[in-house]
Amino acid sequence: MASEYTKPYEDKMNKTLAALDSDYATIRAGRANPHVLDKIMVDYYGAPTPINQVGNITVPEARMIQIQPWDKSMLKAIEKAINMSELGIHPGNDGTVIRLIFPELSEERRKDLNKEVKKKAEASKVAIRNIRRDAMDTFKKMEKKKELTEDDLKDLEEETQKMTDKYIADIDKKCEAKCKDILAV
Repeated sequence: MASEYTKPYEDKMNKTLAALDSDYATIRAGRANPHVLDKIMVDYYGAPTPINQVGNITVPEARMIQIQPWDKSMLKAIEKAINMSELGIHPGNDGTVIRLIFPELSEERRKDLNKEVKKKAEASKVAIRNIRRDAMDTFKKMEKKKELTEDDLKDLEEETQKMTDKYIADIDKKCEAKCKDILAV
């Protein structure tokens, strides 16, 4: 009985976790990861378009990403978009492909990235707790309107709290794994 009431809130918590995953994928940890380009948009004939839709992205070496646009006239636009992004890497353009060489991360940069990872994790935890609060408020209103019994309310609150604890533990695991990845030299 309880799961039909908590399902929408669990879906929201899942989306929060998925958003954290995509945020973490864009944080570079010393190795070349094509996902760092996911949020960079290129002006493709007047329309903002993700880089992966205007060219082929490959990782030929551990610290290099290579972008080969399908249309050679896009080289300058891709280069400009990367330079304007917060990636902090200057693209090398040889006339046919763009290469991004990822330097070793300095100790200071690693610490900054670690802080950023923890900040994103904390924001996700706040979002999860807000979803829990919304669920609890909804259940209490339902009980006041006599749509739920007092026992049902107690069960729903317990189930929601267990769900919240599970998602917060998942966030902590993801945060710890990403921090470990960043600090690994």
